[in-house]
Amino acid sequence: LTKRKKILTSLTINKRSRVLGVAITQYVEHLPAGKSTPDFIRKPMAVTVQEGKKAFFKAMVSGDPAPTVTWGRNKGDVSDPAKYKTRYDDRAREHILEILNVKPDQADTYKCFATNGYGRAVCTATLNVTEAGPKKGEILWCSRYSVVSRKKQLPPKKEGEIDPKLWELLLCAPKKDYEKICLDFGVTDFRWMLKRLNQMKKEREEEQAKVVEKLDNVKQIEVKPNGKAEFGFNMTLWDPNSAINLYKDGTMVLYDDDENSKHSLKKTGTEYVFSIKDPQPEDAGFYQVDVEEANVLTTDFQVPDVEFIAKIKDVKAVESEDAIFQCVLSIPLNRITWSKQNSSLEHGEKYEITVSEDKLIHTLRVKDCKITDNGAYYAIAGITSSSASLTVKVLTNFTFFFTVSDQGVQFVCGLSDTIANIGEHAELSCKLSNETSEGRWYKNGKLDGVTIIKDGACHRLIIDCCKMDDAAVYRFEAEGRKSEAILNIQDPPKIDSDSVGKFTQPVIIKAGENAKWKLPFSGGAPMNIQWYKDDDELLPALNVKMKTSASESQLLLTKCQRKDSGEVRIKIKNEFGTTEAISKLIVLDKPTPPQGPVEIMESAVTSVEFKWKPPKDSGGCPVTNYIIERQQVGRNKWSYLGEIPSSNPSYKDSNVDPGRRYCYRIRAKNSEGISDYLQTEHIPAGVLRYPGPPTVPKVVSVFKDCINLTWCPPCDTGGTKIVGYNLEKNKKGTNYWSLVNQGGPITGIQLYAVKDVFEGAAYEFRVSAINLSGAGDPSIPCETVIARDPMSKPTSKTPKDFYFVVVKSGNTVRLYINFEASPFPEISWLKDGSPVSKHVTITNSDKGSQLLIPTSERSDTGIYTITVKNLVGQESFNVEVRVTDDPKPPGPVELDQNIPGTVTLSWTPSPDEKRDDRLHYMVSKRDSFKRTWKIEADNLFNNKFTVVNILPGEEYYFRVFAKNDMGLSPPSESPILNVFLCVSEKFKINMPETKSLDFQSPPSFIVPLRRRTAPQGYECHMSCAVKGDPAPHVTWYHNNICLNTNTNYHITNVCGICSLLILRVGANDTGEYKVVIENKLGTAECSMTLKVRGINIYTGFKNPTFMNEQLEIIYVSLQSEERLQQTEFKNLLKLLLPL
Repeated sequence: LTKRKKILTSLTINKRSRVLGVAITQYVEHLPAGKSTPDFIRKPMAVTVQEGKKAFFKAMVSGDPAPTVTWGRNKGDVSDPAKYKTRYDDRAREHILEILNVKPDQADTYKCFATNGYGRAVCTATLNVTEAGPKKGEILWCSRYSVVSRKKQLPPKKEGEIDPKLWELLLCAPKKDYEKICLDFGVTDFRWMLKRLNQMKKEREEEQAKVVEKLDNVKQIEVKPNGKAEFGFNMTLWDPNSAINLYKDGTMVLYDDDENSKHSLKKTGTEYVFSIKDPQPEDAGFYQVDVEEANVLTTDFQVPDVEFIAKIKDVKAVESEDAIFQCVLSIPLNRITWSKQNSSLEHGEKYEITVSEDKLIHTLRVKDCKITDNGAYYAIAGITSSSASLTVKVLTNFTFFFTVSDQGVQFVCGLSDTIANIGEHAELSCKLSNETSEGRWYKNGKLDGVTIIKDGACHRLIIDCCKMDDAAVYRFEAEGRKSEAILNIQDPPKIDSDSVGKFTQPVIIKAGENAKWKLPFSGGAPMNIQWYKDDDELLPALNVKMKTSASESQLLLTKCQRKDSGEVRIKIKNEFGTTEAISKLIVLDKPTPPQGPVEIMESAVTSVEFKWKPPKDSGGCPVTNYIIERQQVGRNKWSYLGEIPSSNPSYKDSNVDPGRRYCYRIRAKNSEGISDYLQTEHIPAGVLRYPGPPTVPKVVSVFKDCINLTWCPPCDTGGTKIVGYNLEKNKKGTNYWSLVNQGGPITGIQLYAVKDVFEGAAYEFRVSAINLSGAGDPSIPCETVIARDPMSKPTSKTPKDFYFVVVKSGNTVRLYINFEASPFPEISWLKDGSPVSKHVTITNSDKGSQLLIPTSERSDTGIYTITVKNLVGQESFNVEVRVTDDPKPPGPVELDQNIPGTVTLSWTPSPDEKRDDRLHYMVSKRDSFKRTWKIEADNLFNNKFTVVNILPGEEYYFRVFAKNDMGLSPPSESPILNVFLCVSEKFKINMPETKSLDFQSPPSFIVPLRRRTAPQGYECHMSCAVKGDPAPHVTWYHNNICLNTNTNYHITNVCGICSLLILRVGANDTGEYKVVIENKLGTAECSMTLKVRGINIYTGFKNPTFMNEQLEIIYVSLQSEERLQQTEFKNLLKLLLPL
């Protein structure tokens, strides 16, 4: 383990940061999950300050755990608090080094270190110190040769990467200039750069926002007609006194506000314009403008060595016509600057700027000329310019006639030299000033038969498939005007697409075999054929054979080895061009040995575990297994241990002897063979060393059936990890310690619930730790613990509504009172303060007590009190029990009518009145008019009641009921009370005798079934309403088949509403549905027909019901006025007759 630690301590891994200029060193080989090495989110920037001012370096770092940031410098230290101050800004999350009073000797390279437990990141920043200059707000001035300080140089361009200057230019340029800037650097497709460019621009804007409030209208450097090179922008600063510095190629250039100076700044409002007077070739360079430390403009001033071979000439044009300026340069340039006075001209609707394919001829077309277009026009290439004037004339009848007759036809655009490949399309075109003019084409002075097209003033000559004979000088003549151009025919190398497809397929061989490539080609001679492997040119040798003919090249590599694998490329070149094709060679071989060093993961008494890295080269095919061998140190024999899968390059040897040392060999195996071995160093197995005793077990909680214990691990683990614990118990009064965890060691947390205990018994517990060597000594036993629940005062869990019980005489009375109490309490029952009778049974348990009276009597009525008492306290609960019976009716009822309109009822008390103090009476009345009983009085505890509102001419009936907790007694009825009127005999009314009604009726349908049509695959509901007394039995039928027991149908009958639900209608569900209802008084039935829409005609004809319906449709249609069409009838019969 110590050796392993030393290996890991000395291990360092260099990582690449996402920020340029940051170096990261990783201390560990594998980072834990969620952890990371330090890195810089934003590194310190180079600073240029004047002597005596403050300087700041700011950095933002990341990493988990959070890194510690320190500062240093190359020449000296930063520990002097009088000169240097470090702090952390929580709001901005920046680490800041502040140099309080900058001196010239403090100009140096400063370093920032970010360090945590897994690595270190470091970056540098330069401090440049300038002499004390003018006060803030004044513009510095000096000769153009004065160099004050230097800005940090951009990193040099690396092979295959984008030039850093291009990124800087794009950051400060508008989107419309991206294409022109990229073209100057040879980048033709810049769309893949936009994502990174947007991220860089966002970071640049964040830096600018610290000092600049607003920045727009950025203009790249251009040479103006006045001879000055100018660039500028519109800018609003947060602090008007902020320093504005100008740099050329990283060197500060001083300027002033004098326009006659070499470098000057003209400020008008928010517009800043920098100018270079009389630019010379030595003024070319990379110019940058910084506000404090933030860059706001970057521009590249190029001064090519170019001259005008043909300068632009004065042009006269008629109003509404186009004017053309054209010049020819001495060297190719992607673009030049066209200007009118001091304003640059851009390609657009008014001006058309074009460049020839050879980049030598540059043309400016002024479209739709107006009088306002008169003036001087300039063509500026580098620092060289050419000027010409444009004169626009107004059209009049006279001038038009004069101009046409004088000028004749002119070439608006002449012929241009053209290059075309053999077999490709070539086109020569020109444009005349007159659309009606005719012309002729000539080839080497002779007219040739080619395709000629005239489109208005444009004349074109087209060659669809060029041949070598088509190379010539072509001339176009029209009304004495001539224009000539040369057509050059090229024959570059070409490779057939099928041949390329075959060539690019990888060549896979085994080690020692030969690899061969063959590629046919075509093109103009002479051909130069070169073969490459991994960018190295192949030359003929013993194992390299090349054979080339006029139309084919072959390569043969003999006795290839694994190291010969790689990219094979052929390059075919002639004077007209170059083409390439790429293939790949894969040589299969046995793998290289597994990689070390071997990491020892475990060295225990009974096992040794180690791991290694996969082979650096798998041999071209995946490694399938690892072969393991072992040797005991001091012996010569190597033992074969077996093969393990390659998915996990680690091995655990469980058959080792404690204290012995072993050496292992590891070989990798693939389909091609077995690699050489990787041999480990001596790995010792552990010795027996037992752990120390854990802490004394601590009792967490105690119950009568469970005791919860916890403990802490031992301080001495025996040199290996603790794998578990053994817990033992001892019942007080014995000397025997028994193991509690019979199922195996206790693993995970140090907590255990002992459930094998007896209530009231006393126990001691001790615990011992187990490591890879075995179980150690037990701990000191804990204090004696008694298995019992925690002591608590008795409390009731019985609901309060149970405290009053009414029972009918003769029934069982059962009172159960739930309670909680510890220890178990004493329980006593009392009835009205006295002990309960002997026929009452009391049953007690640990959760409650029950009082039982098997056969109750009225004498059992009373208040029963239960008292629960233990050592903690006591609690009493009262339950009122009332034993009663159905009341007996009161005695005869007498009527006494002393006062008109009232009658007094009196009755003999019920026999139960003396035994039931809750018994009372209820009086009801019925008259001859309404003939319904109405309650007149209730809760009467006496034997007399006066009824009012007695009307003359009516007969009254009265009933008196006895009432208690069991209900009502049978009524005691009074005599009939007749109240007479003094009226003549003819008005006497004879009341009919009351008869009871019979509500029984036979079954019938209130709402019948209705005919339905349902779409196939959907639900279908059928319902009807029935009546009858007694309630009829309902049966559903489909085509006379009962459905009541069919689970495919859902049938319900709720209050006479009968429903049937078909969950998914199919073709077999068509037909007649019938409902039959019956009771003992009769039977009724109702039916309907269900039709299903959307049935497949052939499936439907398999159903006889469906077929009968179709025939019925035909029959009805023939009988009706709207008969089927003849064709429809024939088609339907064709389907029906075969079935």
